Amino acid sequence: VQLQAYGGGTAQAGASLRLSCTGSGTASGRSFSGYGLGWFRLVPGKEREFVATIGVRASYTKYANSVQGRFTISRDNTENTVYLQLNDLKPVDSAVYYCAAALPTPDYYVYYSDGAAYEFWGQGTQVTVSS
Repeated sequence: VQLQAYGGGTAQAGASLRLSCTGSGTASGRSFSGYGLGWFRLVPGKEREFVATIGVRASYTKYANSVQGRFTISRDNTENTVYLQLNDLKPVDSAVYYCAAALPTPDYYVYYSDGAAYEFWGQGTQVTVSS
């Protein structure tokens, strides 16, 4: 599965952005709709940080405490796309954001915040928030 993220940019504190990640192709007969999907972010010099994940069933979502209530993850399987709505942005949200896909195994539902649970990764999209 190939993933491509886009939608990043520069915003002022308090503003909103929406990131998108579109998937294509299949792996082991499993299409985009058959994967759990996640967003992570990376700041130079820091460890990769889990942001949010959404299960095969869109009713399953998890968020990092730092973004809970401000970010919303959603998916549209008809468009093979996962979204991350970023509201009330803060300068600390500045990072390169990556999307990833995980097989929906029992381990995924336990270790969803660990990047090792994800098999496929897209390229990053930069988000810069100015104060």
